Amino acid sequence: MAYHITDACINCGACEPECPNSAISEGDPTYVINPNRCTQCVGHYEASRCADVCPVEACVPDPAHEETREQLIAKFKKLNPDKTPKLF
Repeated sequence: MAYHITDACINCGACEPECPNSAISEGDPTYVINPNRCTQCVGHYEASRCADVCPVEACVPDPAHEETREQLIAKFKKLNPDKTPKLF
């Protein structure tokens, strides 16, 4: 399941540089996550970095974009064809 950023976002920008898939960008009025690029950090980290660094807990799973772990790994491979996913 991709993550999304709720309207609790305070536009601090802490999440954007943490995303290994460049899925986070500045939106209007808050930061946004592209669900086509979000893998919940599967393949990169043990946990979602955006959620880990968000000071107001605005990065949460998006029930509109449910995906299995296998689907997230497949997305990782598509986005990062030259990398081997780290499996935790």
